[in-house]
Amino acid sequence: MDFAGAYSADNLKFLLDGLYITLIVAFAAIVLSFVLGCIIGVVRYTKVPVLSQLMFLFVELIRNLPLLLIIFFIRFALPEVGIRMGLITAAIAGLTIFEAAMIAEIVRGGLTSIDKGQIEAARSSGLSNFQTLWHIVLPQGLRRMVPPLVSQFISLLKDTSLAVVISLPELMHNAGIVIGHGYTYTIPTLLLVAVVYFTVNFMLSLVSRRLETKSI
Repeated sequence: MDFAGAYSADNLKFLLDGLYITLIVAFAAIVLSFVLGCIIGVVRYTKVPVLSQLMFLFVELIRNLPLLLIIFFIRFALPEVGIRMGLITAAIAGLTIFEAAMIAEIVRGGLTSIDKGQIEAARSSGLSNFQTLWHIVLPQGLRRMVPPLVSQFISLLKDTSLAVVISLPELMHNAGIVIGHGYTYTIPTLLLVAVVYFTVNFMLSLVSRRLETKSI
């Protein structure tokens, strides 16, 4: 085990470059999948005719496909029909589509968990369906969604490593290149990568606990 060689300035900078790409992809996918997942979840909750059924099919299809297949499809199959994306864009698109389906179910479940008595009371007081959703259901539902949403975001961050299959220069991809420079770098490099993933995900967990405490 050559810790000194594995942790040389050049190697550390190379790994940090990979971490930067990982965080960029993860952040973009988290924001986009949250927005898309919320829209799909609300549509399914409100049972909009036809659109709700289409969203149901989308969610069930995506949830039952491997993320790796979705990333492969976007990167290698879509160009066959004229849709080409760069590495980062393809990774973000794949993660967004996959995670949006997961988040949609979290959102729908959170909204469904609200006591129907509150909804009936809001409707009887003169609020419209939209006003009831916006002022009564969503605020309470979102608070209940915090733990599962953060857990899903943590999974998303870890799933960015799957983009190594399309040669996205993220953390695991760059770690593999460092390891390729010498077998004695394997353990030190993987240990460092493990510490980085744990640190980032642990910080997200702490944020989740803080938000959950505030919402009680």
